[in-house]
Amino acid sequence: MEENRSFLGTGWSFPPTFNRDTGRVEMVSDHEDIVQSLEIILSTRPGERIMQPDFGCELSQFLFEEITQGLITGIRGTISDALLNHEHRIDVEEINIEDSEIDGLLLISITYTVRVTNSRFNLVYPFYLNEAQTV
Repeated sequence: MEENRSFLGTGWSFPPTFNRDTGRVEMVSDHEDIVQSLEIILSTRPGERIMQPDFGCELSQFLFEEITQGLITGIRGTISDALLNHEHRIDVEEINIEDSEIDGLLLISITYTVRVTNSRFNLVYPFYLNEAQTV
């Protein structure tokens, strides 16, 4: 078995997939591991993971709310706290939230720096206020 010893981390791909030829789980490393980690944090409600009940980001509290500046501020704070607590490989630089052309869709843009490489990246996460789903 070839071991990937990435200094940024290696983890299971998400959603978990298996290599048909080897039967082994597909792995992701480096920045892709961080991107998938961020998406998992944002799409997991606290309490979903039995062994880590505090893990996740409580975005569901904002479902079906009217889009106001107070809502935007609340979402920004909730995301900032979740990433600070659950993704220690990055420093969040900025969180921008834009109302999209699609009714009830907020585009959450997270600008962050990977600590060990000092590389800056951006993740855009769609949040559906009216449909109770994430992508």
